[in-house]
Amino acid sequence: MKTAISLPDELFKSANVLAQRMGVSRSQLFATAVAEFVAKHQSRKVTERLDRVHGAEQDNLDPALRLAQGKSVGHDTW
Repeated sequence: MKTAISLPDELFKSANVLAQRMGVSRSQLFATAVAEFVAKHQSRKVTERLDRVHGAEQDNLDPALRLAQGKSVGHDTW
């Protein structure tokens, strides 16, 4: 599908440079960027739903076990 969008000049120039550097068309660059943006926001929606479901549960976990689980997971950002 074809569409027309308005972009600030600097963003347009940066997109052109990136597309050339990546060896893809500008259309492909924009399509990839939008697909990643949509996927990011869809996963955020799933996370919000899971937080609502699990946030309502009672936390009966032993504090020592909770601490051990936290240490095993680490501090990576997901």
